Amino acid sequence: MLSEPILAQILGRLGLAAPVRFDEVTGSTNATCAELAASGAPEWTLVAAGHQTAGRGRLDRSWRDRPGESLLFSVLLRPRIDAELAGLLPLLAGAAMAEAVGSRADVRAGCKWPNDVMVGPDKVGGILAEASVEGDELRHVVLGIGMNLGVPPDVDGAASVPGVDAAALLEEFLTRLHRSYRPHDEGFDASVLAAWRRASVTLGRRVRATDARGHDVAGVAVGVDARGGLIVERPDGARSIVAFGDVDHLRTDP
Repeated sequence: MLSEPILAQILGRLGLAAPVRFDEVTGSTNATCAELAASGAPEWTLVAAGHQTAGRGRLDRSWRDRPGESLLFSVLLRPRIDAELAGLLPLLAGAAMAEAVGSRADVRAGCKWPNDVMVGPDKVGGILAEASVEGDELRHVVLGIGMNLGVPPDVDGAASVPGVDAAALLEEFLTRLHRSYRPHDEGFDASVLAAWRRASVTLGRRVRATDARGHDVAGVAVGVDARGGLIVERPDGARSIVAFGDVDHLRTDP
């Protein structure tokens, strides 16, 4: 069971001093964290909830959870990197969470591009990154994460990682994220991409990707570019980069 004292203890063990907030019920932890960011809250501000009534996923989809059966939280980051590299942060978070699940649940978790955490063919969690950009300056990024830990919501393809304590998984995730979050270091982007590639369950798969304009690209996922876009090699050998969109893993040739 999470609480504000527990959230503060977790940050304290990581050597971080930042505000924490816990709500038994909230609309969206991302919305709360974004409000705190706009008021000047520092990096590593942490917001968690027991249940969300207006949880959101990517592309304006809703995120459903069962009260008391999920880990729901958002963390505020203020990296001084080019705004065009903001897409690396959800990849970094995905890799950290896949590793954390594997450590705490002793299962093989992986990352489905761009923001899903998978166990086998099923989705156990998702990541929503929302950036605030002014001009070319990245002001902050709110990373929102939802993980199904008990009975999964009544959603096709949803599964859970049962028997994992929410506080323990949160601390494991933040420990790994804090260790690998080095935006000032030379080679930070390369290290993020390497971590995500190791955790990926998309690379090497036949996929159908839909970009933000609704265009479909079918082929084999062969890599990610320097900004985190998915590189898809079509049957004719040509390659397309999907910078923002959705992807389906195909069981047969596209």
